[in-house]
Amino acid sequence: MAFCIHYLTRNDVPLLEAMLKTFGKAFNEVHTYTGNIPSAGYLQRLLDGNSFIALAALKNAKVVGGLAAYELKKFEQERSEIYIYDLAVDSGHRREGIATALIEALKKIAAERGAYVIYVQADTGVEDQPAIALYSKLGKREDVLHFDIDVNE
Repeated sequence: MAFCIHYLTRNDVPLLEAMLKTFGKAFNEVHTYTGNIPSAGYLQRLLDGNSFIALAALKNAKVVGGLAAYELKKFEQERSEIYIYDLAVDSGHRREGIATALIEALKKIAAERGAYVIYVQADTGVEDQPAIALYSKLGKREDVLHFDIDVNE
């Protein structure tokens, strides 16, 4: 069964909500993604803004995968970077080229926006090895350290 990639707009709040469910299930973090879903107005404003990019993979109008990214405007030059925040495909639809198609669609959007790079993080754990294999196929690996700084301390 074929799939299509849909670039979400302010009118696609239901698709973004479905993507949240897909992410929660795929990452085994259902509560994180569906326990406190933002209001439709908030999601509409997010989709209407120019820094958030959401792409949904659809089969028969049903979300089977998604990508959420942010455009980060740079200050040292007139250009931007695109950060893939989340990318997931429903377990029943993996190995069909959906994740690659989502990234390829994002590459076109990034080029239209004048971005010079897309980057993504992946955990080094066993559960993220398929993602690491995909990203290694599509890009250059950089080993970096990531730090979470608590804002309430």
